[in-house]
Amino acid sequence: MGDRYEERASRVDGAKVWTLTVPRGSVHPVLPDGCMDLLWVGGRLLVAGPDTHAEAPSGADGGSYAGIRFAPGTAPALLGVPAHELRDRRIGLADLWPEALVRELTERVAGAADPAAALEDIAVRRAADTGPPDPAMRSVAAQLDSGRTVAQTAQAVGLGARQLHRRSLAAFGYGPKTLARVLRLQRALALARSGTPYAEAALLAGCADQAHLAREMRELGGTTLTEYFALSRPPPRTLDAEAESPGSSFP
Repeated sequence: MGDRYEERASRVDGAKVWTLTVPRGSVHPVLPDGCMDLLWVGGRLLVAGPDTHAEAPSGADGGSYAGIRFAPGTAPALLGVPAHELRDRRIGLADLWPEALVRELTERVAGAADPAAALEDIAVRRAADTGPPDPAMRSVAAQLDSGRTVAQTAQAVGLGARQLHRRSLAAFGYGPKTLARVLRLQRALALARSGTPYAEAALLAGCADQAHLAREMRELGGTTLTEYFALSRPPPRTLDAEAESPGSSFP
């Protein structure tokens, strides 16, 4: 039996709730997407920060996983930490929130018939108790995803280059140029996944040509388009992504 991946829109604005069941030995390249995830993996609540490069986790033992994937710029307010402090990291939720609270939440998810729904409940309640995401940064993400340049985006939201960069680090984990590259690659992959030829997908996504897309895939994804699509559809970052130990300090 192959992998089974499902996702749906969440009650948290812009988020997706997903579940994944994989057989033993599955391998999934996980590419940067500008998002952050709250994960249920191996009986633990984890947070996956924004990636700047591909991860290549493998589900050596197989199993079932669940998560909620937050749209670019929306997770820091909910988690209570700037995105750049989580960049390229997988950490226990207890490193961010009080241990007693996380212990209670862990027991709740572990005892739930639907762990994904339990995760969503946690996020919904947390969102009700925290401030909303930075609206300017949500606009930045939307404009960059539409193909606007960083300069055009900065002008549209009324921010100077330095201020845009600083606020982007807090919201996305990296600067607007990196976010633009990540979102462009994801647009191209979505087009290719739907059957659009690579050359056409590259142009529609905003690359100069197919060679440009191939370079971006190699630099951000660490692989080629052919190798990437030879594997099954990649899930959100999760399988065996090594979280830092529960006792690790958090900067």
